[in-house]
Amino acid sequence: MCVLFLLCMDGMEHIIIETPRLLLREMTFSDMQDLSLILQDERVMYAYNGAFSDEETEIWMRRQIQRYAYFGFGLWAIVLKSAGKMIGQCGITMQGYKNLQVPEIGYLLAYDFWHCGYATEAAMACKNYGFGILRFDALYSIIRDNNTASRNVALRNGMQPVDTVVKHYRGVDMPHIVFRADATEWL
Repeated sequence: MCVLFLLCMDGMEHIIIETPRLLLREMTFSDMQDLSLILQDERVMYAYNGAFSDEETEIWMRRQIQRYAYFGFGLWAIVLKSAGKMIGQCGITMQGYKNLQVPEIGYLLAYDFWHCGYATEAAMACKNYGFGILRFDALYSIIRDNNTASRNVALRNGMQPVDTVVKHYRGVDMPHIVFRADATEWL
């Protein structure tokens, strides 16, 4: 897959990665409507134990913007180039695992764009960015055990299951599978 790391300003949008079909760029508050359509859809948010409220969606957006400022990365908007439309988000966030903070590739797409290969394309680009630009030694995806589609994306992204953990989120204990890819295998 040909991936271009742009790291440039395109008008007001900070584009990070370009793939054959997608742009990954920093989200802004102008993306709130598209983000709400994703985070407030029960079908999309089943692995989070339900759709988000307006307040939870705003908190999610603020968290991403804080991550951009603090780490220089976070969950980015996935923009379908052919439509110029935000269809999801994918990126790298720091997540707790075994009393450490590890870089995790996460992805979440609007329901109408499932099963088109966009999550895999974006996740692979993020893996290349994480190893090639950010120079992480390992990257993780920590996925709820009932989220078969996301587990399959992790496998297609060259990650292997290495552990299981239980996360307590929104009042529920949720088993998760920990996937990992090492930079030495990426080279």
